Amino acid sequence: MSLTPAYTERLGVPLRWWVQGTMLVAALWLAVAVATPTPVAWLVTAVALALLVFCLWAFGNARIVVADAELRAGRAHIEARHLGTATALDEEQARRAAGVDADARAYLLLRPYLKRAVKVEITDPADPAPYWLLSTRRPEELARALNALDVPG
Repeated sequence: MSLTPAYTERLGVPLRWWVQGTMLVAALWLAVAVATPTPVAWLVTAVALALLVFCLWAFGNARIVVADAELRAGRAHIEARHLGTATALDEEQARRAAGVDADARAYLLLRPYLKRAVKVEITDPADPAPYWLLSTRRPEELARALNALDVPG
């Protein structure tokens, strides 16, 4: 087992999403506070804030890890021996790969706040996905780590 992954990244949501969500909850509190007793307003606000924190944390908790001759992206994982070429995509290439040039069979781990991506070819004939498309903040570094994987055997 590898002590240090070749690449690791958490696809956390940007700070502006937290700020906007907090402002939304504050607006909810104001709307509920004028229509209900104060304790009810605080209870509704606390529930809304807890829901906001959970949703943003869960959405931003996806990880990409390259370690132990394996790629893990979100809940999916694949052994390095089934990986082909990894290509770093700029903003326009990533937009096209996720849109007009997309293959419906591909595995996607995309986040709308990350504009760049890496496309990883899948060489396993038994795998229905022709490639994985992964949003990332550091596409060149991820592609380099994937292309440098040692395939056992």
